[in-house]
Amino acid sequence: MFWGDQVFLPSAEFQYTPTHHADIMCTLLGSTAPTAEEWKEKGLEKYGVIAVSKAEGKNAAQVEKVDHATAVKMLQVLGDIGSVGPSLGSFSVTADFLHALCHEYDAELQEKKGKFDTDPHFWMPLTLPTDDYVLLMSQKGVSEAVSKRHHQRMSKFKQSFPLGDMGLFGAVDVGVDACWWDYGLLKLYMSNNKKLLTKEDDESKLLRRFYQVSENQMNSTLSDKVFVDESSCIFSSSIRNGSITNSIVAAVDSLDVQIVDAIVVNCTAKKIVAGKNSILYNLVSDSEEGIYAAEGEIIVSVTDESGSMMNIKSHHEICGGKNWKNQVSGNSMSFEQVYERNLDANVSLIEEKRRQLYHTVSSSLSD
Repeated sequence: MFWGDQVFLPSAEFQYTPTHHADIMCTLLGSTAPTAEEWKEKGLEKYGVIAVSKAEGKNAAQVEKVDHATAVKMLQVLGDIGSVGPSLGSFSVTADFLHALCHEYDAELQEKKGKFDTDPHFWMPLTLPTDDYVLLMSQKGVSEAVSKRHHQRMSKFKQSFPLGDMGLFGAVDVGVDACWWDYGLLKLYMSNNKKLLTKEDDESKLLRRFYQVSENQMNSTLSDKVFVDESSCIFSSSIRNGSITNSIVAAVDSLDVQIVDAIVVNCTAKKIVAGKNSILYNLVSDSEEGIYAAEGEIIVSVTDESGSMMNIKSHHEICGGKNWKNQVSGNSMSFEQVYERNLDANVSLIEEKRRQLYHTVSSSLSD
């Protein structure tokens, strides 16, 4: 399984031999368990935390957002704790483990109803005692009866699963100095991309090197009527007039732009206005008014196989996960409905249609 919304650059050795049927990436903080003072100093109560046993099998367990005393109590199941660190969420599983999970949850997979998340519904019930698991889930608003029933189910699953010569759940340390760029939430997408704009600190330098950004303006044509500040990054774009401030602009073709503290990708229109903390993605407009995003507004175009484009809106302050089933920002469909409508779509055909639309409007700007 490969994650598409996070990038990890490890500071630890990245070649390893799997020892567990499920292993999860984390940044282990030294070779000994942290003290209460170190736990607070590192802010570990804000994370999902992985703890690794000192014992030969190096089995691991996970707890979520607890103080030091609670973690120590809950993690007694491991015996002596060798090291602890924040979980990065990214994991690997063996084929046997995946097949067993698919068999266990066959009914749910067939019905395609409900939702399970790996941390609270797999890793924690597989590695924590019942009472501790129930306590953690109560903090998420889950009733004791529901938590106990789920823990019993996963305990039965664990007892019937043949481990062979491997452990069940382990940790992969990416190193305490690893870089971790998460693009899975709007705020993180914005903040991590904008690290390209800061050129002095080591992380930003590494990010620019990773994405092969050698200059602020690359493969772009900007007329002398375009004002661009020193921090903005512009890639593969053609812009005739306007201003760009503290923003990232990629594959944009426009006669006039006003872009401030924003990210604009794969867009073409006569005029593009993007306010602070806005994101524009894959938009094509041949209208006179062009494309407009107010402060914090997110606008993404979804193209179908016929070439028809539908703009989906959100906002910097809206959580897409919590509003997955809701119609927000005046959209005619929920995010879930958009997903379901495009579930079996021909992505290659859609991309070709979108390229044609982009090229048609882009060519008209040169006439």
